[in-house]
Amino acid sequence: MNAASVLVLIPSRLGATRLPRKPLADIGGKPMVVHVWRRAVAAAIGRVAVATDTPEIAAAVAAAGGEAVMTAESHANGSSRIAEAADLLDPARRCDIIVNLQGDLPTIEPGALKACLSPLADPTVDIATIAAVMTRPEERDDENVVKLAGTSVAEGRLRALYFSRAPIPSGPGPLYHHIGVYAYRRAALARYVALPPSPLELRERLEQLRALEAGMRIDVAIVDAIPLGVDTPADLERARAMLARP
Repeated sequence: MNAASVLVLIPSRLGATRLPRKPLADIGGKPMVVHVWRRAVAAAIGRVAVATDTPEIAAAVAAAGGEAVMTAESHANGSSRIAEAADLLDPARRCDIIVNLQGDLPTIEPGALKACLSPLADPTVDIATIAAVMTRPEERDDENVVKLAGTSVAEGRLRALYFSRAPIPSGPGPLYHHIGVYAYRRAALARYVALPPSPLELRERLEQLRALEAGMRIDVAIVDAIPLGVDTPADLERARAMLARP
Protein backbone atom coordinates (compact mmCIF):
# COMPACT_ATOMS: atom_id res chain seq x y z
CA MET A 1 0.00 0.00 0.00
CA ASN A 2 1.34 3.44 -0.94
CA ALA A 3 2.37 5.40 2.17
CA ALA A 4 1.18 8.62 0.52
CA SER A 5 -2.38 7.29 0.70
CA VAL A 6 -2.28 6.51 4.45
CA LEU A 7 -2.80 8.95 7.31
CA VAL A 8 -2.15 7.65 10.83
CA LEU A 9 -3.96 9.62 13.54
CA ILE A 10 -3.60 9.26 17.30
CA PRO A 11 -6.60 10.77 19.14
CA SER A 12 -5.55 12.12 22.51
CA ARG A 13 -7.30 14.02 25.31
CA LEU A 14 -7.00 14.45 29.07
CA GLY A 15 -10.39 13.01 30.02
CA ALA A 16 -9.31 9.67 31.54
CA THR A 17 -10.56 9.19 35.10
CA ARG A 18 -8.67 6.07 36.20
CA LEU A 19 -5.33 7.61 35.19
CA PRO A 20 -5.60 11.41 35.13
CA ARG A 21 -3.57 13.22 32.46
CA LYS A 22 -2.79 9.84 30.90
CA PRO A 23 -1.36 11.01 27.54
CA LEU A 24 1.23 13.13 29.36
CA ALA A 25 2.22 10.44 31.88
CA ASP A 26 6.00 10.20 32.01
CA ILE A 27 7.58 7.01 30.69
CA GLY A 28 11.37 7.11 30.63
CA GLY A 29 11.43 10.89 30.38
CA LYS A 30 8.88 11.15 27.54
CA PRO A 31 5.10 11.57 27.62
CA MET A 32 3.18 8.40 26.76
CA VAL A 33 1.62 9.97 23.67
CA VAL A 34 5.12 10.65 22.32
CA HIS A 35 6.03 6.96 22.70
CA VAL A 36 2.93 6.02 20.70
CA TRP A 37 3.73 8.63 18.04
CA ARG A 38 7.29 7.29 17.73
CA ARG A 39 6.03 3.72 17.27
CA ALA A 40 3.69 4.89 14.53
CA VAL A 41 6.49 6.78 12.77
CA ALA A 42 8.71 3.69 12.98
CA ALA A 43 6.05 1.65 11.18
CA ALA A 44 6.62 3.88 8.10
CA ILE A 45 3.12 3.28 6.73
CA GLY A 46 2.18 6.92 6.19
CA ARG A 47 2.00 10.41 7.64
CA VAL A 48 1.50 10.45 11.43
CA ALA A 49 -0.19 13.12 13.56
CA VAL A 50 -1.77 13.44 17.00
CA ALA A 51 -5.36 14.75 17.06
CA THR A 52 -6.15 16.52 20.32
CA ASP A 53 -8.27 19.17 21.95
CA THR A 54 -5.56 20.02 24.49
CA PRO A 55 -2.83 22.59 23.76
CA GLU A 56 -0.55 20.94 26.33
CA ILE A 57 -0.66 17.63 24.42
CA ALA A 58 -0.04 19.39 21.11
CA ALA A 59 2.94 21.20 22.63
CA ALA A 60 4.43 17.96 23.98
CA VAL A 61 4.17 16.31 20.56
CA ALA A 62 5.66 19.33 18.81
CA ALA A 63 8.55 19.41 21.30
CA ALA A 64 9.36 15.83 20.30
CA GLY A 65 9.40 16.79 16.63
CA GLY A 66 5.93 15.44 15.87
CA GLU A 67 2.84 16.85 14.20
CA ALA A 68 -0.34 17.65 16.11
CA VAL A 69 -3.67 19.06 15.01
CA MET A 70 -6.21 20.77 17.25
CA THR A 71 -9.76 19.40 17.10
CA ALA A 72 -13.04 20.22 18.81
CA GLU A 73 -13.67 19.35 22.46
CA SER A 74 -17.11 17.93 21.69
CA HIS A 75 -16.14 14.58 20.12
CA ALA A 76 -17.80 11.53 21.68
CA ASN A 77 -15.10 9.09 20.61
CA GLY A 78 -11.74 8.82 18.89
CA SER A 79 -13.21 7.96 15.51
CA SER A 80 -15.15 11.21 15.24
CA ARG A 81 -12.05 13.12 16.37
CA ILE A 82 -9.88 11.56 13.66
CA ALA A 83 -12.55 12.24 11.04
CA GLU A 84 -12.27 15.96 11.81
CA ALA A 85 -8.47 15.73 11.91
CA ALA A 86 -8.35 13.99 8.53
CA ASP A 87 -10.37 16.77 6.94
CA LEU A 88 -8.12 19.42 8.51
CA LEU A 89 -4.85 17.76 7.52
CA ASP A 90 -5.92 16.40 4.13
CA PRO A 91 -8.66 18.65 2.75
CA ALA A 92 -7.86 17.49 -0.80
CA ARG A 93 -8.64 13.93 0.32
CA ARG A 94 -5.46 12.43 -1.12
CA CYS A 95 -5.36 9.85 1.68
CA ASP A 96 -7.67 6.89 1.08
CA ILE A 97 -6.88 5.09 4.35
CA ILE A 98 -7.21 6.66 7.81
CA VAL A 99 -5.67 4.74 10.71
CA ASN A 100 -6.96 5.30 14.23
CA LEU A 101 -4.27 4.36 16.76
CA GLN A 102 -5.22 4.60 20.42
CA GLY A 103 -2.84 6.81 22.38
CA ASP A 104 -2.50 4.43 25.34
CA LEU A 105 -0.50 1.72 23.53
CA PRO A 106 3.13 2.78 24.14
CA THR A 107 4.52 -0.72 23.53
CA ILE A 108 2.76 -1.48 20.25
CA GLU A 109 5.04 -3.07 17.67
CA PRO A 110 5.44 -1.16 14.40
CA GLY A 111 4.88 -4.46 12.58
CA ALA A 112 1.41 -4.71 14.10
CA LEU A 113 0.50 -1.36 12.54
CA LYS A 114 1.65 -2.62 9.16
CA ALA A 115 -0.42 -5.80 9.64
CA CYS A 116 -3.54 -3.72 10.30
CA LEU A 117 -3.51 -2.50 6.71
CA SER A 118 -3.37 -5.95 5.14
CA PRO A 119 -7.12 -6.82 5.22
CA LEU A 120 -7.85 -3.73 3.13
CA ALA A 121 -6.27 -5.46 0.14
CA ASP A 122 -9.73 -7.06 -0.09
CA PRO A 123 -12.03 -4.42 -1.60
CA THR A 124 -15.06 -5.78 0.29
CA VAL A 125 -13.52 -4.86 3.66
CA ASP A 126 -14.60 -1.48 5.09
CA ILE A 127 -12.51 -1.42 8.26
CA ALA A 128 -9.45 -3.42 9.33
CA THR A 129 -8.15 -4.04 12.83
CA ILE A 130 -5.84 -6.42 14.71
CA ALA A 131 -6.01 -8.98 17.50
CA ALA A 132 -3.81 -11.60 19.13
CA VAL A 133 -4.51 -14.93 20.80
CA MET A 134 -5.06 -14.40 24.51
CA THR A 135 -2.33 -15.99 26.63
CA ARG A 136 -2.96 -14.62 30.14
CA PRO A 137 -5.83 -16.53 31.85
CA GLU A 138 -6.82 -13.50 33.92
CA GLU A 139 -7.77 -11.60 30.76
CA ARG A 140 -10.66 -13.99 30.05
CA ASP A 141 -13.04 -12.32 32.49
CA ASP A 142 -11.43 -8.87 32.52
CA GLU A 143 -13.98 -6.38 31.19
CA ASN A 144 -11.16 -4.04 30.16
CA VAL A 145 -9.98 -6.65 27.65
CA VAL A 146 -12.13 -6.64 24.53
CA LYS A 147 -12.67 -10.03 22.87
CA LEU A 148 -13.95 -10.85 19.44
CA ALA A 149 -15.72 -13.67 17.69
CA GLY A 150 -14.93 -14.09 14.02
CA THR A 151 -14.86 -16.52 11.16
CA SER A 152 -11.67 -17.39 9.31
CA VAL A 153 -11.47 -15.97 5.78
CA ALA A 154 -7.75 -16.47 5.14
CA GLU A 155 -4.59 -17.55 6.93
CA GLY A 156 -4.16 -15.21 9.90
CA ARG A 157 -7.31 -13.23 9.13
CA LEU A 158 -10.85 -13.26 10.53
CA ARG A 159 -14.04 -11.54 9.53
CA ALA A 160 -15.37 -10.01 12.75
CA LEU A 161 -18.84 -11.14 13.79
CA TYR A 162 -19.00 -9.53 17.23
CA PHE A 163 -16.90 -7.74 19.86
CA SER A 164 -17.59 -7.97 23.58
CA ARG A 165 -16.17 -7.38 27.02
CA ALA A 166 -17.44 -10.87 27.87
CA PRO A 167 -15.40 -14.01 27.03
CA ILE A 168 -16.59 -14.95 23.52
CA PRO A 169 -17.03 -17.37 21.90
CA SER A 170 -17.78 -20.06 24.49
CA GLY A 171 -16.48 -23.60 24.19
CA PRO A 172 -12.98 -24.91 23.46
CA GLY A 173 -10.60 -22.95 21.28
CA PRO A 174 -8.63 -19.71 21.36
CA LEU A 175 -9.92 -16.38 22.62
CA TYR A 176 -8.77 -13.28 20.79
CA HIS A 177 -7.67 -10.09 22.51
CA HIS A 178 -8.70 -7.13 20.36
CA ILE A 179 -6.09 -4.39 19.98
CA GLY A 180 -7.20 -0.79 19.60
CA VAL A 181 -6.04 0.03 16.08
CA TYR A 182 -8.39 0.56 13.12
CA ALA A 183 -7.66 1.23 9.47
CA TYR A 184 -10.69 2.80 7.80
CA ARG A 185 -11.35 3.35 4.16
CA ARG A 186 -12.05 7.06 4.12
CA ALA A 187 -15.58 6.58 2.84
CA ALA A 188 -16.23 4.03 5.61
CA LEU A 189 -15.03 6.48 8.27
CA ALA A 190 -17.34 9.17 6.90
CA ARG A 191 -20.25 6.74 6.94
CA TYR A 192 -19.45 5.58 10.46
CA VAL A 193 -19.29 9.03 12.03
CA ALA A 194 -22.58 10.00 10.36
CA LEU A 195 -24.38 7.11 12.07
CA PRO A 196 -26.04 7.55 15.48
CA PRO A 197 -24.72 5.46 18.39
CA SER A 198 -26.18 1.96 18.12
CA PRO A 199 -27.91 -0.10 20.84
CA LEU A 200 -25.13 -2.68 21.15
CA GLU A 201 -22.45 -0.01 21.06
CA LEU A 202 -24.08 1.69 24.03
CA ARG A 203 -24.67 -1.58 25.89
CA GLU A 204 -21.12 -2.91 25.49
CA ARG A 205 -19.41 0.51 25.41
CA LEU A 206 -17.60 -0.52 22.21
CA GLU A 207 -17.75 1.92 19.32
CA GLN A 208 -16.88 -0.68 16.64
CA LEU A 209 -20.26 -2.35 17.19
CA ARG A 210 -21.90 0.66 15.54
CA ALA A 211 -20.18 -0.32 12.28
CA LEU A 212 -21.17 -3.99 12.57
CA GLU A 213 -24.79 -3.13 13.36
CA ALA A 214 -24.85 -0.96 10.24
CA GLY A 215 -23.70 -3.90 8.10
CA MET A 216 -20.13 -2.70 7.61
CA ARG A 217 -17.43 -5.34 7.23
CA ILE A 218 -14.55 -5.44 9.72
CA ASP A 219 -11.71 -7.88 9.10
CA VAL A 220 -9.06 -8.70 11.68
CA ALA A 221 -5.38 -9.49 11.10
CA ILE A 222 -3.95 -11.80 13.76
CA VAL A 223 -0.64 -10.58 15.18
CA ASP A 224 1.81 -12.26 17.55
CA ALA A 225 2.01 -9.83 20.47
CA ILE A 226 -0.51 -8.00 22.64
CA PRO A 227 0.70 -4.47 23.45
CA LEU A 228 0.14 -3.14 26.93
CA GLY A 229 -2.88 -0.87 27.10
CA VAL A 230 -2.30 1.71 29.84
CA ASP A 231 -5.49 2.44 31.79
CA THR A 232 -4.43 2.43 35.45
CA PRO A 233 -1.45 3.47 37.60
CA ALA A 234 -0.42 -0.21 37.76
CA ASP A 235 -0.44 -0.41 33.95
CA LEU A 236 1.72 2.71 33.83
CA GLU A 237 4.31 1.10 36.10
CA ARG A 238 4.35 -2.00 33.87
CA ALA A 239 4.88 0.18 30.80
CA ARG A 240 7.75 1.99 32.50
CA ALA A 241 9.39 -1.32 33.34
CA MET A 242 8.89 -2.73 29.86
CA LEU A 243 10.26 0.33 28.05
CA ALA A 244 13.23 0.59 30.42
CA ARG A 245 14.54 -2.77 29.24
CA PRO A 246 17.43 -2.60 26.76
